[in-house]
Amino acid sequence: MLFDTINFGIFLPIVFLLYWFVARKTVNNQNLLLLLASYFFYSCWDKRFLFLLVASTLLDYFAGLLVNRSATVSHKKRWMILSVCINLSLLGFFKYYNFFVSSFSEMLSKFGIANSDFTLNIFLPIGISFYTFHGLSYIIDIYNGKIAPEKNFVNYAVFVSFFPLLVAGPIERATHLLPQIKVKREFDYSRAVDGLRQILWGLFKKLVIANHCAVYTNIIFNDSTIFTSSTLFMGALIFAIQVYADFSGYTDIAIGTAKLFGIELLQNFSFPYFSRNLTEFWRRWHISLSSWFRDYLYIPLGGNRNGKLITIRNTFIIFLVGGFWHGASWTFIVWGFVNALYLVPSILFPDKTIMTDVVAKGKLFPTLMELAGMLRTFVLIALVCIFFRSQDLAHAITYFYGMGSKTLFTLPALRPIALFFLIGFFICVEWVGRNDKHALQNFAFNKPKVIRLAFYYFLILAIYLSKVPEQQFIYFQF
Repeated sequence: MLFDTINFGIFLPIVFLLYWFVARKTVNNQNLLLLLASYFFYSCWDKRFLFLLVASTLLDYFAGLLVNRSATVSHKKRWMILSVCINLSLLGFFKYYNFFVSSFSEMLSKFGIANSDFTLNIFLPIGISFYTFHGLSYIIDIYNGKIAPEKNFVNYAVFVSFFPLLVAGPIERATHLLPQIKVKREFDYSRAVDGLRQILWGLFKKLVIANHCAVYTNIIFNDSTIFTSSTLFMGALIFAIQVYADFSGYTDIAIGTAKLFGIELLQNFSFPYFSRNLTEFWRRWHISLSSWFRDYLYIPLGGNRNGKLITIRNTFIIFLVGGFWHGASWTFIVWGFVNALYLVPSILFPDKTIMTDVVAKGKLFPTLMELAGMLRTFVLIALVCIFFRSQDLAHAITYFYGMGSKTLFTLPALRPIALFFLIGFFICVEWVGRNDKHALQNFAFNKPKVIRLAFYYFLILAIYLSKVPEQQFIYFQF
């Protein structure tokens, strides 16, 4: 059940009405309804894998209790490691089995060793990378004494499978979400309206910006050998816009939907393409995943506390693992490697100015230095996104090779003027709203109400008139 379909448009109001008019009396009723709705939502994708979601939930629920009840540190560690290993084994089998078997088979064939095909016809359960990480962080936090295990199974199951975040995040922490689940929620009109605004902007990003970008990126990437260098370069830039609008659009819909039920999810994007350097970019892009790797992998490895060489090593580890998390393909591993490589200069020669503030805060326009930094960061990210979009490494290499000719300085063969206007409008709205958690949170609040309403109706009309082939959310494949 996609967020941008009629089915979800029917499902959401029904659950909303039942939640606030039937189940509102007790927190147990609210959570039971959310759990049933979430399992129904997931079963609409593939009923066969609902058992896997339930089994994963049961595993970590009981593992959390066992870790907490263990009398010694060694027993705690034993249960924690067992849970982590089982979680990673399930994820590894469904997501990476064929990749490892195929890679091993190719290696043997290069040495002239005949071997059989041991790959399996495995379907990737949607959302497994996300709900597995929910469970892992929960168990590790219990082991480290950050939280107590949740004894109410329904409460814990809602934390794992809450339908807005179930299939593509944000990756939540028990320390943030469970306390909200355990208390009765009261309807908050202003929060619900803000949620609707965020949903509207998310739908605009997905259906108008990302889907229209996809039309051109599909044409360019699918037949990259026939296009000029300038067209290929333009395709990379458009794909960078597409992947951001697509994934952040999903996140906006997810967070906005959660607000309708009185729940605040973690912010996952903070206007990353307004970053002045790559370090700032990774603080603003897919925040829930990057912070997960920081807290559960980078810091335990030593972080940046043991010298520059160890910091570089740890940076490569988290980016290689992060690339592999995105998919079982060498393109994602190389994508992670290049992103880590990008950050090496900033580790060796750190900038004393840590850019954590909003760019050009309180100003209408950035300085030339800030603009140059944002453009440089965007182009570097767009170039590495070629690996993200390519079918395989050979395709990516061919694409880069095609960009390296004199035609880079000619006009692109494709000139989607209407798309450029849409992207320009999109960037302007995001720029105006960059001080907030999402672009429409306080957009035009200093203007008459009629102007805001006209703007909302314009977005709705643009969504309605968007007639492009349906494109699945990019991050559903992860």
